[in-house]
Amino acid sequence: MRVLLMLTGGTLLMRPRSDAAVTLAVDDGARSRDLVRELPALGRIAEIETRSLLNMDSADLQPTQWIEIARALHREVSSGAYGGIVVVHGTDTMAYTGSALSLMLGPLPCPVVLTGAQRPLHEPRTDARRNLVDAVEVATMGIPEVQVVFASRSMRAVRVTKKDGWAFEAFESPSCAPLVELGLDVQVGPHARWSKAPLFPLDDRLDTRVLSVRVFPGLDPALVTGALEAGVQGLVLEVYGTGTMPRLEGSLIGALEVARDRGVPALLISQCLRGRVELDRYQGGVEAAAAGAISGGDMTVEAALAKLMIGLARFGRGAELRTWLETDQVGERSG
Repeated sequence: MRVLLMLTGGTLLMRPRSDAAVTLAVDDGARSRDLVRELPALGRIAEIETRSLLNMDSADLQPTQWIEIARALHREVSSGAYGGIVVVHGTDTMAYTGSALSLMLGPLPCPVVLTGAQRPLHEPRTDARRNLVDAVEVATMGIPEVQVVFASRSMRAVRVTKKDGWAFEAFESPSCAPLVELGLDVQVGPHARWSKAPLFPLDDRLDTRVLSVRVFPGLDPALVTGALEAGVQGLVLEVYGTGTMPRLEGSLIGALEVARDRGVPALLISQCLRGRVELDRYQGGVEAAAAGAISGGDMTVEAALAKLMIGLARFGRGAELRTWLETDQVGERSG
């Protein structure tokens, strides 16, 4: 099977710098690196082709680069030349990119796998080798989803969040079990989607005029309404537990009413790593729903932001957007 390695940068491809202020930096020669030569085990799994698309620290990636990566993936998947594609990406924004790609590309005919590393490939003690080998292995397995492979697990990309900046187990999928676990044997979860689908024409429109606000005691509602007055077109509120928020002192209900009156969708998700918004459980949620808030269910903040950007661009701010946000598209929410 042929597998394409698409390089976009990140720690895996970085090199040390002599500058005392910076330990690691983007490798200027990364575009010409032959990863199969550096890691021959890859060539024993599949016929590998390497292509450099970007060479960036993922902290610098913006939605503009999501579109560039999505276009490249759509082109290569459409060609039918590869059984799977692996995208080498930095860890800092991998969950954002993975969520955006999942929702932009939609159902797939082959696997698209994102991976990276906490330490560069050139270092003796690195997680890069294991992650690359595992990612190529998963890319040959035929699960036609966008996935993140890290620390011997393959996770649905639209469900992951970065949980650790130090340990090799950098990512978690708190509300969705791994699709694949790679130990002595390979175990595939029963929820992995095996049905291949023809690739839809790519709709890469995004409206980035969105804002995510984490609710906390003492948050001044005027800051939220001020953002709405400044031109925010979509709001993600990270609320408590199962959907509660202040409704007495420091109440945010008024801000939600302002959003509703301005036609700005307000999508509510839980601050908890493993949490699900249910707006009928507590009084704060009931009042939020009455003020027009939309439940994000158990979506991650990364998925919620990507879905809101995409939905605003495709559907505007009416009822069709609300239905799209409330409906699972590619496994980003449980129902």
